[in-house]
Amino acid sequence: MVRITRDIVIDENDIEISFIRASGPGGQNVNKLSTAAQLRFDTRRLTLAPDVAVRLARLAGQRLTKDGVIVIHAQRFRTQERNRADATDRLIELLREAAIRPTPRRATKPTFGSKQRRLESKKRRADVKARRGSAGFED
Repeated sequence: MVRITRDIVIDENDIEISFIRASGPGGQNVNKLSTAAQLRFDTRRLTLAPDVAVRLARLAGQRLTKDGVIVIHAQRFRTQERNRADATDRLIELLREAAIRPTPRRATKPTFGSKQRRLESKKRRADVKARRGSAGFED
């Protein structure tokens, strides 16, 4: 069992990891060995609060399939073991980040000084534009 937060715990048996050949440069090591890890985790096996599920879907983006499976590709390292650990760490970090409730923004009034600066810059810009058309053509 892997503890994500106080409320969220996932079973290690629910995480499926398979190894595939890594893409990109790397010479014969890439061509011969299957070191890249592909992690698949079905989010439907978790009981998540509705707001956490929405945040998880937004954070996962394209890594979340239509069936609710998160797919993570890890090919940073040259060994299967390090790529497996990297993939599971990224899954845990994704779930932890989704569990954090964002603090709501409190609307504040603009300060008197910021209002004055905004109006002053508008006046300067208006003066620049007004001077453009006032000069006549002399032939």
